[in-house]
Amino acid sequence: MEKKLFKSTKSRYILNILAIALVFAVIALLIEGKVLNRYQANLLIPVCYNIILVVSLNLAAGFLGQLPLGHAGFMAVGAYTAAIFTKAVDLPGPLEFVIAIVLAALMAGLFGVLIGLPALRLRGDYLAIITLGFGEIIRVIIVNLSITGGAFGLSGIQGHTNYIWAFVVMVISVYIVVTLIRSRHGRAILSIRENEIAAESCGIHTTYYKTLGFAVAAALAGVAGALYAHYLKILDPSTFGFMKSCELLVMVVLGGMGSVIGSVISATGLTLLPELLRGFDDYRMIVYSLLLIIVMIFKPSGLMGTYDFSLGGTMDSFFAKIRSLFKRKEAKNK
Repeated sequence: MEKKLFKSTKSRYILNILAIALVFAVIALLIEGKVLNRYQANLLIPVCYNIILVVSLNLAAGFLGQLPLGHAGFMAVGAYTAAIFTKAVDLPGPLEFVIAIVLAALMAGLFGVLIGLPALRLRGDYLAIITLGFGEIIRVIIVNLSITGGAFGLSGIQGHTNYIWAFVVMVISVYIVVTLIRSRHGRAILSIRENEIAAESCGIHTTYYKTLGFAVAAALAGVAGALYAHYLKILDPSTFGFMKSCELLVMVVLGGMGSVIGSVISATGLTLLPELLRGFDDYRMIVYSLLLIIVMIFKPSGLMGTYDFSLGGTMDSFFAKIRSLFKRKEAKNK
């Protein structure tokens, strides 16, 4: 039996940390070396918060097997919570932003629980309709509150978000989702997706785990909202409508329902694609739509299906092939 170098959890964590550090170092060198201009460097920020949004929505839609259409509402809760906090206090920048992100996650998670408890008793189309309704209710409340700036929006927000904050928070958010899915709680969530009645008959508290998955997804959407608010420095309530939720769901479906790496790829691609096609102003939305249609026709399960990438497993497979190649050569020489 072949020996695996990255069999233990500890060795895989170390490998993943080194890979993430390497990716960050390359990005930092490209930016500091002026290989990427300011506009291109700033594109990394929407890529990062969109990855958080899509991965968190995939937790509810892909892994939990529900169909929520109000994810933009949780993003709005997090964005306004963080923005109002940073406008109201005067703390050192990093401390202020960390507290704002935590508050955004807690408030959005609370809304996720309040909405999830009644909504998740329904399934399929009914769940989609009720979550859509709740998302619109959140937006209407924001429009009618003076503290949020009403329909005129909220301006004068601190510009705390940079590519370092965005990258670090994105990595932590993806780690939370991956760790949850690979835990015993994650296995319970996956069992609900496969067959809710069978899961309940095996003693799994389906209401608890559905609410847990929904609340974690909502909290992470709130985190993305905090990054978004302190990147644009102005909030418009119309941004968080039904179309934003649909855009996020398209990214989830395109990447693959139940694939974290698929969500990362689709969020990155669909965030950068409109910008890369900006030179074709008259045709870029047509090209964008055609690409989506082509992918859905030829790969209806999404780009990655339910496959999830494991760096440790990939490295083990690579070294196993190298060892087998050397063994074949030795056998031939004999």
